Amino acid sequence: MHQACPVCHQHYEPEPGFYWGAMYISYAFSVAIVVAVGIATYVLGHDPDAWVYITAVAVTTLLMVPLSFRFSRLVMLHLFAGIDYDPAVEARVTGHQWRPRAAARPMTAEQ
Repeated sequence: MHQACPVCHQHYEPEPGFYWGAMYISYAFSVAIVVAVGIATYVLGHDPDAWVYITAVAVTTLLMVPLSFRFSRLVMLHLFAGIDYDPAVEARVTGHQWRPRAAARPMTAEQ
């Protein structure tokens, strides 16, 4: 992971030990993955043997570790460091103008 954002130069570690709290967020992500995979295995596998549950949960959790690690740090930054996404900064750096999505038009009888 970079030490600072290449676009806005925001330092990613506001203070030493800042990301210790991200361990709890990562734990919550892991619990959600275990529960979701367990339920999906039960529904799709029609209540298979215990080794199927253990294998499915272990493989999925291990594959999701990099995402869980990054997203837990991201959530920690957004919740406790006051980091907000600013489309104007992205537009200034990339040269692409950000435009909000147009609201969906309601369907009419002719459509």
